Amino acid sequence: MAPSSSFVPIVLLGLVLVLGAIVPRSEARPRAFFVFGDSLVDNGNNNYLQTVARANAPPYGIDYPTHKPTGRFSNGFNIPDFISQELGAESTMPYSSPDLTRENLLVGANFASAGVGILNDTGDHFMNIIKMHKQLENFKEYQQRMSALIGVSRTKRLVNQALILITVGGNDFVNNYFLVDSTARSRQYPLPDYVNLLISRYRKHLQKLYDLGGRRVIVTGTGPIGCAPAELAMRGKNGECSADLQRAAALYNPQLEQMIIELNNKIGSVVFIAANTALMHNDFITNPKAYGFNTSKVACCGQGPYNGMGLCLPISNLCPNRELHVFWDAFHPTQKANQLVVQQIMSGSTKYMKPMNLSTILAIDHFHQD
Repeated sequence: MAPSSSFVPIVLLGLVLVLGAIVPRSEARPRAFFVFGDSLVDNGNNNYLQTVARANAPPYGIDYPTHKPTGRFSNGFNIPDFISQELGAESTMPYSSPDLTRENLLVGANFASAGVGILNDTGDHFMNIIKMHKQLENFKEYQQRMSALIGVSRTKRLVNQALILITVGGNDFVNNYFLVDSTARSRQYPLPDYVNLLISRYRKHLQKLYDLGGRRVIVTGTGPIGCAPAELAMRGKNGECSADLQRAAALYNPQLEQMIIELNNKIGSVVFIAANTALMHNDFITNPKAYGFNTSKVACCGQGPYNGMGLCLPISNLCPNRELHVFWDAFHPTQKANQLVVQQIMSGSTKYMKPMNLSTILAIDHFHQD
């Protein structure tokens, strides 16, 4: 008896999910990877800018293979690095780098810039950072450069088949709305209205990314921003997370997930995947010892309460074992925490990844390309 039409997709999906465990990470050439966003994913673009938002001095990079600062706001690898490893690819280079070659461009590019937010006025005090609209313009320029090298149709296919990561939004709270006790934005909007503004503007950025050819886009929420060592030092009481910032994240993240669902429904396809990084980080913060950390409050590098005051500098306090800390500096996770986040992005349940995790996406895409 011939199988029913409804049975065939179920069998195919089952095969895809099984194949997920055996799809080779490395094919003739791994899919391209593009990164947009802020300091959580910047891998050196700001090194080429006249800005104070740079991580170009020791001890940044102390655990990177070269043991030198790279522009990543980490002791070693950041989230994009670990995703590149999962793709079987080398890390993308900063798009601002003068050393980009044809081969580097085929891998993809990192457009992220520390200090930026969803809104154009976020991070203005850092000066000379690459705002989101400019990052998207650079992505368009990248495609023009690639078209000149490999042709328009091959470039379109490379972009359509690429994986994209976008991480932005935290700075719109910590470096805008809550930057000081009274800011232009906090006087202009009550917090719920400000969150609505962010979601509305973010939707336009994501739509633009789709219009530029993005078809697989991981969108991370904002982490537990009120629990960063900087906020514990400046706003927290008795070592507790900042209630205002935690409320902001609690308002923002569910609305971001809902907006992504609506955008996918409008497009008629799963283009955008919501990564609940707040929940991922919250696991470490509420129970650090379960993940091999000693502390989720004290940064490895810094000064003042919780090592949360100011920048991580050569003269700062520096912990001897970065593996024991959730936070590397006042705002950014350690390499180990970044790796744990990527493990959840790869294989986490729908509690963390909606509507599916990255391993499932890679398996489905591999199946359809064969």
